[in-house]
Amino acid sequence: MKKPILRQLVVLPMLVAVMAALHACGSAGDVQRAVPPTPFSQTYVLQQGGSATIVPAATASAGGNASVAHIAPVVRLDRVNDSRCRTGAVCVWAGYISFSYTLLQPDGSTSSFVLSDNMPNGTASLTRDGLNFALAGFTPSQVPAKDETTPDYQVSLKVSNINSP
Repeated sequence: MKKPILRQLVVLPMLVAVMAALHACGSAGDVQRAVPPTPFSQTYVLQQGGSATIVPAATASAGGNASVAHIAPVVRLDRVNDSRCRTGAVCVWAGYISFSYTLLQPDGSTSSFVLSDNMPNGTASLTRDGLNFALAGFTPSQVPAKDETTPDYQVSLKVSNINSP
C-alpha cells in the first residue's frame, strides 16, 4: 500500500513539471518578435488646410500587411502665421512666420505642434509619436509688400522616423 502512494507523490509532480515545460515551449512560439521599423524620410509640400498621409510610417510599422488608410498617421497644416514686417511698412519688430500642424493618429488621437525657424522660443524641428518633423522651407520666402494680399504659402515638411539632417 505504500508503493502506490509513494508513486503518486513522485510521478504526479514530475508529470505537472513536464506539462508546464511543454506549455512554456508552446507559448514561446506564439511570441511575436519586435522588428525594428524600416527607416524612412519623406518631404511633403502642404498649403494651409492641406494634409498628407504619412504612408512610409504605415508601411514601416505594418510591414505592408494592412490597409494604409487604416494605419497611417495624417499631418495637416492648420495655419500659417506670418507676422513679419511687410516690405515698405514701418514696424517696431521684425516679426516671424510660423506653421501650426495637427497630427492625427490612426486610433483617432491628435496632437498639435508649431514649427518656425525664427520664432522666439520656437523650433524648426521636433519629434511627435515616434516621428520627426522638420521645416524644410516655404515659398514665397520673401516678405510680401504692405499692400499685397497674404500669399498662399507652400510649406515643405520633412517627416522621418530617423534622426536625419
